[in-house]
Amino acid sequence: MKYETETNQTQQLDDVMPIISSGEEGNVFTNLTAILTEVRKLKGVKGYIMRSETEAIVDLTEEETLSEYALLASQICECTPEMAKKFNLTEVESIIVEGKTIKVLCINIDANEIDVFMDKTCSHTSIIKKLRLS
Repeated sequence: MKYETETNQTQQLDDVMPIISSGEEGNVFTNLTAILTEVRKLKGVKGYIMRSETEAIVDLTEEETLSEYALLASQICECTPEMAKKFNLTEVESIIVEGKTIKVLCINIDANEIDVFMDKTCSHTSIIKKLRLS
């Protein structure tokens, strides 16, 4: 799989973490990237996808599941407003979706959509706290 990095050089996916950018990095995006790099090292965390209006970062160990995880995260984000309306929620800060073996934390911070994929047994509360302190 090929993609363009911030330096506009085409590289193999295995060489570096894919970063897609169409503008200057924002300070919040940079801070969140640093926090997610540390979160990624936690036991049970499989990876993450973070998107802003101009940038995206994908860090997943299993390349073959990238499209499945991206689709899952996208569908969760699309159905969140509808679920919030149905349950009379004014604002949704984060969502946890649990399956048989994996769970996904979806959270928005300053127009940055973050999806963290982890084993079902992994604690998501510490991850939320770390991200909220950014």
